[in-house]
Amino acid sequence: MGIGLQLPAQQEELKTHPTLMYERNGYRYSLERKGDTSMYCVNRGADSLCLPVRYAVGLHMQTFVLEYQGRYYESLVSYFVDLGGLAMTLGDAVLRPQNLVEAMGREMPDSEVTACFGCHASNAVADGKFRPATLTPGLDCEHCHAGAGAHMQSFSKSTPSVLPKKLGALDAEDTSIFCGQCHRTWDFVVRLHEFGKVNVRFQPYRLANSKCFRGDDRRISCTACHDPHAPLLTGDTSYDRNCLACHGPKQSFKPCRVATDKCVICHMPKVKLAEGNAVFTDHEIRVVHPGEPYPN
Repeated sequence: MGIGLQLPAQQEELKTHPTLMYERNGYRYSLERKGDTSMYCVNRGADSLCLPVRYAVGLHMQTFVLEYQGRYYESLVSYFVDLGGLAMTLGDAVLRPQNLVEAMGREMPDSEVTACFGCHASNAVADGKFRPATLTPGLDCEHCHAGAGAHMQSFSKSTPSVLPKKLGALDAEDTSIFCGQCHRTWDFVVRLHEFGKVNVRFQPYRLANSKCFRGDDRRISCTACHDPHAPLLTGDTSYDRNCLACHGPKQSFKPCRVATDKCVICHMPKVKLAEGNAVFTDHEIRVVHPGEPYPN
């Protein structure tokens, strides 16, 4: 979470790939590194539009925020780490741009700008408005632990302030709501009718749909499996102990009759989006049958 947004000088993937090309819908896209800036260009015939990449948002899939005539735009193409190149931004493959501006990116309403930077950066939003001058890339302690900054500063005065709320005491449902402020809650997805495979990105919603989810059981909470202060574990056996905490021989849920390791392979399938360039782990824990439709 600490590197969910990168400023021009820190855009490491774009430094490693100083020239990137892509073509779609009759438009040619290029990203070229020039000093500490990456220039995002879209061309059609003799016409072109080039803008500096203000912000690279994301880790495994980086979408670019561009500024044009005082407005912010989400780039229509993104960089995919596993692909090592450019492809259509998630959800934008259905768009058919009619001019260079539409081909360059999708204009972001103010509410989306504050939501985007409010989750991918710290100190970026104040009084409901985007404040780029105070933005810090990624998430600092204060972002999740309100009062952490004042608590640390108070030590220099030898009068420690009240400790921030201890989030580890939250139950599964409250943890999902807390994490869902950025990762999307069950209520958010249902209210906006975000159905279909696209909602695989919203882990709290998917987890809440699991048959074994219990709002008062910390064993099924987000933080039971994921330490927010440590890098994400990606091995097939990384979460076996968490599964067996509920499905072990002496636990409350039935044990698996097939295996006792690599549980995620069978019960948390991978789902491909963005024409197969983005892969997400489905957090709706279930017995998966080959060929069955995606469960909403």
